[in-house]
Amino acid sequence: MGEERIRFSGIDAPELKQMCTYQSIEFQCGEFSKTLLIQKIANQEVTCIREGKDQYGRTLAECFVGEESLSSYLVQEGYAFAYRQYSEQFIQDEEYAQSRQNGMWAMEFEFPWDFRKNN
Repeated sequence: MGEERIRFSGIDAPELKQMCTYQSIEFQCGEFSKTLLIQKIANQEVTCIREGKDQYGRTLAECFVGEESLSSYLVQEGYAFAYRQYSEQFIQDEEYAQSRQNGMWAMEFEFPWDFRKNN
């Protein structure tokens, strides 16, 4: 937001260069996740509840469009995951997405934390 770099707390989304496979077709699921977020925000006002800073100096926050949590939206759509190592807040959203095979749950993918470790 402006010059402030914000990392959504409690979730982990795929890396921009991360690939997924859907029905034998490879595509950049990280880029798709980013595009989905941009489309969701469109020209609406985003408000954030700041929770502190991460080790890279980014602001940790949960951000909203109106009353809707953008983190919850991305997880329910299947293009982000509950970051259970740091929070239990979005586990139900992840279980919702997984049970409905939303987004990456319908694909072959690597969890973002594994992708970063392996790349």
